[in-house]
Amino acid sequence: MSLPSYASGVSEVPLLGETIGQNLSRTVAEYGDREAMVEVASGRRWTYAEFGADVDEFARGLMARGIAKGDRVGIWAPNCAEWTITQYATAAIGAILVNLNPAYRTHELAYALNQSGVKLLISATEFKTSEYRKMVEEVRPDCAALEDVVYIGTPDWAAVVEASGDVTAEQLAERAEQLSFDDAINIQYTSGTTGFPKGATLSHHNILNNGYFVTETIAFGPDDRLCIPVPFYHCFGMVMANLGCTTHGACMVIPAPAFDPAATLKAVQDERCTGLYGVPTMFIAELGLADFASYDLTSLRTGVMAGSPCPVEVMKRCVADMHMAEVAICYGMTETSPVSTQTRRDDDLDRRTSTVGRVMPHVEVKLLDPATGLVVPRGEPGELCTRGYSVMLGYWDEAEKTAEAIDQARWMHTGDLAVMRDDGYVNIVGRIKDLVIRGGENVYPREIEEFLYTHPDIADVQVIGVPDEKYGEELCAWIKLKDGAEPLDAAKIKEFADGKLARFKLPRYVLLVDDFPMTVTGKIRKVEMREKSLALLGLRQPAPPD
Repeated sequence: MSLPSYASGVSEVPLLGETIGQNLSRTVAEYGDREAMVEVASGRRWTYAEFGADVDEFARGLMARGIAKGDRVGIWAPNCAEWTITQYATAAIGAILVNLNPAYRTHELAYALNQSGVKLLISATEFKTSEYRKMVEEVRPDCAALEDVVYIGTPDWAAVVEASGDVTAEQLAERAEQLSFDDAINIQYTSGTTGFPKGATLSHHNILNNGYFVTETIAFGPDDRLCIPVPFYHCFGMVMANLGCTTHGACMVIPAPAFDPAATLKAVQDERCTGLYGVPTMFIAELGLADFASYDLTSLRTGVMAGSPCPVEVMKRCVADMHMAEVAICYGMTETSPVSTQTRRDDDLDRRTSTVGRVMPHVEVKLLDPATGLVVPRGEPGELCTRGYSVMLGYWDEAEKTAEAIDQARWMHTGDLAVMRDDGYVNIVGRIKDLVIRGGENVYPREIEEFLYTHPDIADVQVIGVPDEKYGEELCAWIKLKDGAEPLDAAKIKEFADGKLARFKLPRYVLLVDDFPMTVTGKIRKVEMREKSLALLGLRQPAPPD
C-alpha cells in the first residue's frame, strides 16, 4: 500500500524564539568585527558593529518621528543599503514594514498605501523610468493615513538620523521589551492575477525562522558572503537573503539596485561571494553573457534558485559552470514566509535538478485531491498544502480572503499541483489553474517545458493552454531561441518530440518571442500570455455555458 503524500520536517535544531531585533543584537555581539553588508554601487561597507549602530540610530530616529509599535512604515525603493537598514530598524521598534514593488505606478501605490494605512513612507527619489517623488506627490492627497515621506539620499534621511538624538538607547530598549515574536512585522503584497493584490501579513517568528532555516540548510556561517541580485521588497531578498545572512553572521553583498547579470557576476568575482541567489531567468541571463567565461566564479559553492520552476538544464549548468555544487532549489510563496520545501546539500543531481526538495524543518506538507479534499497517495498529483510556523498571520484587513486560503486546521492552500515521491521529495507539476485539459487528457505544462528545454536551440520556454473547438484546449509554446539559432515551428517541435512525448502533449502552436510577461520577481504571468496568444493566433475565448 502506497504511503500518503504527507511529510513533516523533523529537526534537532530548535526554532528561534526571539524578535528580529533580539536576534540581530546577538549577531552584532558575536560577530561585530566581521563584514555585514557591502553596497557595490557606492563602495560603502559595514561591519556588524557598524551595521547594528546604524540600525539602532535609524530606529531611534523613527521613534522620534512618532512611529509607534504597530504603525505601518512603507518602503518604496530598489535594492540599497538604506532598504536593509530600514528593514531592521522598523523591526527593532515594532513598526510593520510595508514592502512596495519598485515597479508600481500611481494606481498600485495609492491602493497599497491606503489598504495598509501607511503612516510614514520611505522612498527613493527616482530610478530608471520611475519618478517616485512625482508619483508620491500625486497620490498623497488621497492617502489619509500618510503623514510623512522620507526620501533616501536627501536631507530627509539625514534628518531622521539627526532626530535619533532625541531618543535614548534606554528608550529603544524599553520599546524592544514590549515586542513579541508573534507580532506582525511585515506586509507584502502578492501579485494576484485578478483584482487587487492582497497584503500577506508576516510576523517576526515567520520570517526570522524561515530566513534562518533556508541558510542553515545550505550550511551558511560567518565566513560566507551572499550575492543578492533578487529584490528586497520580496521574501527572496529580505527574508531568504538578508535574514538568512544576519542570523548566521554572514555578509550581504548588494551587486546593483536592480538585476544586472554582468554586475552580479562581477560582484561575485570581486567580493569572493560563496553564495548566489536568483530566479531561473536571472541564472539564464548570467549564463548567457557573451563574456561569461571571463568571470572568476570559483569562490561560489552554494546558493538558491527559486521563484518559479527551475529548468533542469539550467540547474545543471549552474552546478558545472558556476561552481555551485551545493546549490539548492527552494519552493514556497509569500504567504508561507516563503519556503516550504528545499533540496539538501548532499542530495544527488537527480533530486537537486528534478524536484523542489523535501519539507523544511518544523513544517508540514500534504497533497490533496482538489475534488475530494483527501490526501492523495505518493506518486499522484494533488494540491500542495503546508502548515507550521511559516504560515502567515493572514491577509491584512481581509478576513474573508484569509479564510479562503487558510483552512480551520491552519493549512495554507497554495493552489499548486505537486507530486510527492516515495522518498518524500516533491515535484511541482503546475498550478491548478494552469492545468490544461485536452480532449479529456490532463496535461501539465511543466512537463512539456522541461522536455523542450533539452532542445539545443531553445534558451527558455513556457507552455500554456489556449481554447480549441474540438479538444476544448490546445497547447501553445512560447519559445525564446538561443542566439544564432534557426527559427522553430510546430512541425519542427513535433519532429524533435517524435517517440518521446505522447501526441496529445505536443504543442499545436509555437510562438517565437524575445521575452515573457513577468513580475519583477521573475514569476511568469501566464494569464497575460493567454490573452496575447488569443490575439496573435486569432482565437476566441469560448462563451460561458448558459
